[in-house]
Amino acid sequence: MTETPTHNSHPNGFGNGRANGEANGHTDDYFPETTGRTRQRKAVIVGAGPVGCLTAIVLANKGWSVEVYEGRADKRLRKSEVGQRSINLVLSSRGLAALHAIDPYLEERLMKYTIPIHSRMIHMKDGSSSSLQYDPHKQASSTINSIGRSLLNEKLMEEALLVPNVRFFFEHKPRTVDFHRRIMNVHDVLGDTTKRVEFDLCVGADGSHSFVRRQMMRVTRMDYQQEYIPHEYMELKMPAVYDEDGNLTFALDPNHLHIWPRHSFMLMGLPNQDKTFTCTLFAPTADFARISDPALFVRWMEEYFPDVIPLIGGQELAEMWVNNPRGALITVKATPYHHRDCGLIIGDAAHSQVPFYGQGLNCGLEDVRVLDHFLRECKVDPTVELSGSEKKPEDEKLSAALAKYTETRHEDLVAICDMAMRQYIEMRHDVTTFSFRLRKKIDNLLYKFGGKQPETLASLSPRFHKDVYPSAQPKGWMPLYTMVTFRP
Repeated sequence: MTETPTHNSHPNGFGNGRANGEANGHTDDYFPETTGRTRQRKAVIVGAGPVGCLTAIVLANKGWSVEVYEGRADKRLRKSEVGQRSINLVLSSRGLAALHAIDPYLEERLMKYTIPIHSRMIHMKDGSSSSLQYDPHKQASSTINSIGRSLLNEKLMEEALLVPNVRFFFEHKPRTVDFHRRIMNVHDVLGDTTKRVEFDLCVGADGSHSFVRRQMMRVTRMDYQQEYIPHEYMELKMPAVYDEDGNLTFALDPNHLHIWPRHSFMLMGLPNQDKTFTCTLFAPTADFARISDPALFVRWMEEYFPDVIPLIGGQELAEMWVNNPRGALITVKATPYHHRDCGLIIGDAAHSQVPFYGQGLNCGLEDVRVLDHFLRECKVDPTVELSGSEKKPEDEKLSAALAKYTETRHEDLVAICDMAMRQYIEMRHDVTTFSFRLRKKIDNLLYKFGGKQPETLASLSPRFHKDVYPSAQPKGWMPLYTMVTFRP
């Protein structure tokens, strides 16, 4: 059994990232220590991604005992062996607002690892390029912030490890969840044993193909829809280059989201801290299927992305074709997100979306902020009374908080899933057209003379604990992208 380390301090404010082998004190039917006739509530979170880690921080800070179960190995210890997902993440206003509301210093620490992006750079097939600013008025808040998926996950995990009530268990795969008895059976991959884990609340933060969601659908009348689009993605890595002084630098401007639109497919690039770019190729599945070998892939890239070849390298592209897997693109919609007072799905488990609006992570982090708000509003006690009965009584306050979470989030999350699908067409095709550029100019003129800038995080900060959505309704004209991305 592999458990996370104890909470040793580190100069940068994060955990030390070491593992100490066997779990410390974890047994079957483990529950937190009792005090008199009460004990701590216990949450089990399935999935140790960014949303699962932030949920653990919130619940533990409220006084809950939290255990996080992850089927994969600890990314910090076996980076070369753990499958990495493509597509860099971007933090924008709603995600930053969630971090700020939960812990302003957490937001500040994570921002040190991001690279601000203020514009799109559109690369045409003939080698020409043009910059399109997100906000022509150059507001400081109108940036998205690029960060590597693994880096963000690692830092949030280390933040969670600093909270005394949180424990992580890697290579532990849930097998069954009994919401009636509140018992989860978990398979310890390394020990090849099955453990019985009791809980008060089971949270599924386990992604698009959520196991917890499937288990909830057995006991809840859940409406569920999933859609695969007929396109796939593949990661390409653009290395750093040396400048004239012999120092490593970026091959492209690091403060742009780089897009090579080719109508039915596109290439996208986002910068990393190590001066590299993570580039993601999105194309129809049928196009990928016609590329039968690495040499053909290189020729295909030379035809459609000739300016990329010298930046990545032909041989390197051939190796990436062989070694880098292609990923599917899926949209998931479900409701409700909860079952009574004992089950909840959150993040991609509840509302997976294609990545083209860059809001999947941000919506997931916002989920946690909204959950935090309703737990506080409904005055959910972090302790429960001891009961000799096997059937635990339903907690009306917790049930009400989870119900409000579902009611408040669902409409917004369905809307962003739909907008993300439409954004793919804009990025791979519309940006190349005259009509799009004309519309953007009119959009920006109306915004300049008839709109109001979104409120800043600093101005909203005092209202986060009172209002679930503290931003005022927009007045005048505001471009859709600005409203979604730069309005907390």
